[in-house]
Amino acid sequence: MQSFLEEHLDSDLHRLILKGSPFENISVQELAEQIQSRRKCRLKLPLWWKTPGVLYPPSLNIEQSSSEKAAEYKASLVSGHRMIDLTGGFGVDSFYFSKRFDHVVYLEIDRELQEIVKHNLMILNVDNVDCIPGDSIEFLKSSDEKFDWVYVDPSRRGNGQERVFRLEDCTPNLLENLDLIMSKAGSVLLKLAPFMDISQALNQLKNVKEVHVLAIDNEVKELLFLISEKGAETTTIKAVNLTQNRTDVVASEIGSMSEIDYGPVSSYLYEPNAALRKAGLYPTLSSQYKLDKIHPNSHLFTGKELVDFPGRVFRVIKQIKYSPKRVRKELGLKRANITTRNFQESVAEIRKRTGLKEGGEDYLFFTTDHKNISIVLQCTKASGIGS
Repeated sequence: MQSFLEEHLDSDLHRLILKGSPFENISVQELAEQIQSRRKCRLKLPLWWKTPGVLYPPSLNIEQSSSEKAAEYKASLVSGHRMIDLTGGFGVDSFYFSKRFDHVVYLEIDRELQEIVKHNLMILNVDNVDCIPGDSIEFLKSSDEKFDWVYVDPSRRGNGQERVFRLEDCTPNLLENLDLIMSKAGSVLLKLAPFMDISQALNQLKNVKEVHVLAIDNEVKELLFLISEKGAETTTIKAVNLTQNRTDVVASEIGSMSEIDYGPVSSYLYEPNAALRKAGLYPTLSSQYKLDKIHPNSHLFTGKELVDFPGRVFRVIKQIKYSPKRVRKELGLKRANITTRNFQESVAEIRKRTGLKEGGEDYLFFTTDHKNISIVLQCTKASGIGS
């Protein structure tokens, strides 16, 4: 079967299903599901993808799984003797936790998924993870075991698979069970989705020591909260962006951020990466890199000097007040890459009104400056700087 899956990894699934299964006890739908799930692992989970004998759950479980990069980063934040993963899923996080702990307990309420993970960990030569099926909260209630860390990645889907936005609507209910969870370990690592509100979570949770906003290739993937039973005098928020060539980390204590300087657009334009924008570390950027913000809501920075910045960096060629006529006449471009920040029109509307096609070497930022004037900035990328 594994040879068949390898041979048909890039085959047309519709045609494959029409041919039927060549195996007596395996349906063609099961084969198609294995191929579809494996395809999703090619870039997200390359270790799983290239390891012979690995089995795959439905593709939804793969979509909800951490990537290898994200799991490896999470594991770098914790260490100790014993850890418990309350929401095991496809087991990627538990796999990386096993490299940082002597013993890991993996819990998963879906029995079939738990069996798949147990098999895969054996294939991956992991022997310090206990895979246990069942409800994690019930397990904690009935167990006297103590752990150094508890990891929980609650489901953020309702009964109808709709997305939920409040901690109390997640499964398991964190607010209802946090005291129970904390009674089993000295520290908790909590993962939330990028769309969750950081400020609201901080108001509802107690003893949060650190918040990590984790982005991969400038896309926010996870919000990580490190909670300690000992509490913390201050909470540090870190914006982390992992790319192939570099790792950008900017940190600040919540409540101790400096004032932001505002000013006119200068020689260089700086666009913070997605992690920084989610974390809202604009005052830290302004003071640390000695840059002016061009408007409170534009989230773009400017400066006379070229600095190594955690985000995209551009050289400003020209600045004009916005009108479609000025864009056509004064810039004289037929195509450009367009970004809007704090602007009254969408990219599609701008292209329609100006006739600009997509692409080319020029980057146009449609935004609002420190005097509340709608402006257009013609830029080119600053070579070798930023991500």
